[in-house]
Amino acid sequence: MYHSTSSRTAQTNAPIVFIVDDDSVLSGSVASLLSSVGYNTKAFSGPEDMLAHPLAHKAGCLILDVRLQGYSGFDLQQRLAEADNRMPIIFMTGHGDIPMSVRAMKAGAADFLTKPFRSQDLIDAVAVAVASHSEFLEAQREVDSLHRRFECLTPREKQVMEGVVKGLLNKQIASQLEVSEITIKLHRANMMRKLHARSIADVVKAGLQLELSKATVPI
Repeated sequence: MYHSTSSRTAQTNAPIVFIVDDDSVLSGSVASLLSSVGYNTKAFSGPEDMLAHPLAHKAGCLILDVRLQGYSGFDLQQRLAEADNRMPIIFMTGHGDIPMSVRAMKAGAADFLTKPFRSQDLIDAVAVAVASHSEFLEAQREVDSLHRRFECLTPREKQVMEGVVKGLLNKQIASQLEVSEITIKLHRANMMRKLHARSIADVVKAGLQLELSKATVPI
């Protein structure tokens, strides 16, 4: 069971923050605080309801109690990781200790707050986590777009691109592929157009993102 506590002033495109805590009073307080600074919030009493929510892959941040009734917050952290859900997690607990916080951070937690914590500390932690997640999603969209453009290349254009990423000259690529240098220039021009690359540097950068080469290629 969950309840949305988004404030009336929260914008529809504002970041969504999930809260999982079996203490309804505390989760309501956290939700109200975050709603007051512009976030959309959804509070859950347990992990199953949160995982089943249609926005589980779109939330910008998760505030999670370490100890839930019959469940560990670390278990939920692991389930999200196994599902490749990169939503940043801010743990909160009234029983925190150093080993517990180290375990959370090593597993990728964005922050670890010990109750009682200052309202500003929570607001700051959420702001950092949401911004970081937004940057990650934008970078992922760019990589996905690059993969789609790369798949539009012909097999020969992909070979030419691999040669360019390795730092080979046109004549060297032509020799390897046993075609004329003019043909390589044509393939290279088509390849750059499809990739939206304005320079050889752009091609090399794209190749590194696509992991066509594991080493930095001199330009």
